[in-house]
Amino acid sequence: MSFFPLRDWHLKHMENTVVKFVKGLSENSTNYERRMYRKYGTIYNIRRQINHDIVHGVTNHEVISFLQKIEGDPTFSELLKNNGAVDRVCEIKKYFGLNNEI
Repeated sequence: MSFFPLRDWHLKHMENTVVKFVKGLSENSTNYERRMYRKYGTIYNIRRQINHDIVHGVTNHEVISFLQKIEGDPTFSELLKNNGAVDRVCEIKKYFGLNNEI
């Protein structure tokens, strides 16, 4: 029996949270999307959501390895081309005490 029964869900949630934060807002976003991004899309809220996932079974190593995967994996290359995406990855890495090199 696993100590964290929803660990896989929280791992996927952490990945989706990071990708959504790094992606940022699209240029043709609606007023509602902009309002929700201002309210919930701050680095503080993203860190809080990641910490919640860590409490529920996701390890720091998995978060760090996913951040490194975003930087190095060609499937995420389009994501990093967005305006300010690299800066947002560095913000998350700074919180986890990683080097800011990309």
